[in-house]
Amino acid sequence: MTSPALSAPDPDGLLAEQLLRLTRRLHRIQKRHLEPVGITPAQSRLLRVVAHYGDTPPRMADLAARLEVVPRAVTSLVDGLEAAGRVRRVPDPASRRVIRIELTDEGRATLRELRSARRAAAEDILAPLTVEQREVLGGLLTALAGPVPESGC
Repeated sequence: MTSPALSAPDPDGLLAEQLLRLTRRLHRIQKRHLEPVGITPAQSRLLRVVAHYGDTPPRMADLAARLEVVPRAVTSLVDGLEAAGRVRRVPDPASRRVIRIELTDEGRATLRELRSARRAAAEDILAPLTVEQREVLGGLLTALAGPVPESGC
């Protein structure tokens, strides 16, 4: 005989599972749209974060903190983006020991491509929803995750 607690539906557990499935689907779709740009989702995120800093290029430590990763992970991402000509390491004028990361023209062009790829991925995933449903979903996601920063990072 099964206990009532084990057989009762778990709406919160179901919602959590649906969110996890949606996240995995979103990652797959985003990855598919990023492949033609020749960039990984992690590199894409790093480019967006570097762009967020504007005229003052971030330090590697700033990027690690913002991305919530270990500094070594940032080094690997920067190495790949630098090899592709999308970012460059520049010395900090105030301290010879500090290296900052800035976007190149190629990096800015890649960001424009990424915006298009992200819009296409969003359209793929949101296609089944009406405009009204998208508005409701946006409100619910804001309630759960907070507002999206202006930079979209």
